[in-house]
Amino acid sequence: MIEKPEYQQIKRRKSRQIMVGDVAVGGDAPVSVQSMTNTETTDVAATVAQIRALESAGADIVRVSVPSMEAAEAFGEIKRQVNVPLISDIHFDYKIALRVAELGVDCLRINPGNIGREDRVRAVVSAARDNGIPIRIGVNAGSLEKDLQKKYREPTPAALVESAMRHIDMLDRLDFQEFKVSLKASDVFMTVAAYHLLADQIEQPLHLGITEAGGLRSGSVKSAIGLGMLLASGIGDTIRVSLAADPVQEVKVGFDILKSLHVRSKGINLIACPSCSRQQFDVVSTVNALEERLEDILEPINVAVIGCVVNGPGEAKEVDVALTGGEPNLVYIDGKPDHKISNEDILDDLEKAIRAEVKRRQDATAALGGISIQQVN
Repeated sequence: MIEKPEYQQIKRRKSRQIMVGDVAVGGDAPVSVQSMTNTETTDVAATVAQIRALESAGADIVRVSVPSMEAAEAFGEIKRQVNVPLISDIHFDYKIALRVAELGVDCLRINPGNIGREDRVRAVVSAARDNGIPIRIGVNAGSLEKDLQKKYREPTPAALVESAMRHIDMLDRLDFQEFKVSLKASDVFMTVAAYHLLADQIEQPLHLGITEAGGLRSGSVKSAIGLGMLLASGIGDTIRVSLAADPVQEVKVGFDILKSLHVRSKGINLIACPSCSRQQFDVVSTVNALEERLEDILEPINVAVIGCVVNGPGEAKEVDVALTGGEPNLVYIDGKPDHKISNEDILDDLEKAIRAEVKRRQDATAALGGISIQQVN
């Protein structure tokens, strides 16, 4: 494996590893990408369809809200129909947590503070322990305990951490260590500061997110900044990009954030110029169409689409497949000029070249017994 330059290396915080279904979270496991369904959980068909779409997009874990016992029974049927690990999101009624534990949930997301008396929390922890289920403690700036709201007057990083430690202490008293923690706020700086405060105090994995980040554009930007700051400092074992948008977009943005930091690669890393009057073909429409055509590719591959010869050849030498505008346009494979291409054939030809390279890599991986070619290059 080619080692990254020192300035690209991120030293991850050491954390305890837990298992969410068959997905490892923490330790040396890859940072996992999560999303959450926004269908009515009692609509089994719609929820299953959305979970399958999320899985196809590459989601490692999916969270499902379970607000009622009716939803719990529906969750059991949903669980039987999908493969990706499922987290149930539960508030207030501890009996719902007990029921989904019986129905095979892979992780319980609870806020011990709103579950109620400690005997109820003890019952939930006992069910989690008996069924080998981890717990996620979810602290949110919008739902801090009343005494903390009074003490701090407004949400602060210290308030978020105090709330988290209150719940962590409860699990410690019950000798339960198989949990992860999230500290979410809609403010980037509050969220980042809270995670930094907590990171050195516990060994458990941390789930990252900027809660209620906004719509597709604004929420993606806010999440990229906040999660990027934390991931670049080595904090974070699993992430969710919270968007008021199609949940599939959360998964795509999440992987784009990880790819940009060289934390994890999945799918196409597309390098494209913003275009100008030097372009020899319509870069913007080509890139947009190419992204749509290649959404099914999950194999890590670097592709460059550059409209002219100023930066094109230089970028082409650093990627797996590239198109450089010129007279004529050139397609590069593995950094070397491969063949000429006309404007009329750009999309079909470039898609064919990319899929051929993906196939070559998959065949090489299979020949190596499952070791990816990135590991031996």
